[in-house]
Amino acid sequence: MRNVLAILLAIFGFSLFASSQTADELVNKNIEARGGMEKIKAIQTIRITARQVSPGGLAISLIEENKRPNLVRTAFSLQGMTGVEAYDGAAGWRLSPFGGRKDPQLLGEDDMRDLLIDSDFDGPLVDYKAKGNTVEYMGHDIVDGDDALRLKVTLKDGDIIYYYLDPDAYLVIREERQEFIRGSVREHASEMGSYKPIAGVMYPFSITSGPKDDPTSWSTMTVSKVEVNVPLENSDFALPASLMKEAPKK
Repeated sequence: MRNVLAILLAIFGFSLFASSQTADELVNKNIEARGGMEKIKAIQTIRITARQVSPGGLAISLIEENKRPNLVRTAFSLQGMTGVEAYDGAAGWRLSPFGGRKDPQLLGEDDMRDLLIDSDFDGPLVDYKAKGNTVEYMGHDIVDGDDALRLKVTLKDGDIIYYYLDPDAYLVIREERQEFIRGSVREHASEMGSYKPIAGVMYPFSITSGPKDDPTSWSTMTVSKVEVNVPLENSDFALPASLMKEAPKK
């Protein structure tokens, strides 16, 4: 019996080790496919200009800006009005004039889930252990009829992201997010393509996304320009003065 237990423990331990190694290998291959750690870390700011079109034909112009370590701001324009969502490293805020509200609003924890993920400058796979994330290799899967390698990333806050990698290029071709909010699960999916190198780092220029359970409602974002290391001030992301008293301390 002791010998059987020893064998089972050895097999189980080896299996965990092999799985861990495979996950790390895929993470490293993805980082190399994107351009390598040195080139990724050399980028300090990003500005993405894009156009997002819904199935009904509604078009929105977008400009997303990121600055290390964790600042993000998205401005979206529609019918002559411009809305903003931003995170300054401690608090998130929104300006949404489309519903008739002219004053900025402080975002609650639930509304900030996607914003916090977007604020991770290099993405959850880069330096994932230092960020408190865990990564598991889940084997092969199918995306639009093609083979893909599936990684499960459990974020520090408990939310989960599944990344599907192209088995040849090792770039992400699909992403699924599971956000656990007050006992419920919010699921969102995206499919990426048309990668192009900017300053030696690969970025997707086509992203289709929406609720995971309703692909017919997905919108398509087409990127027209990616600029890196452009001058961005911290004040570009900062809370409006009217929200300062409500904001959490940094």
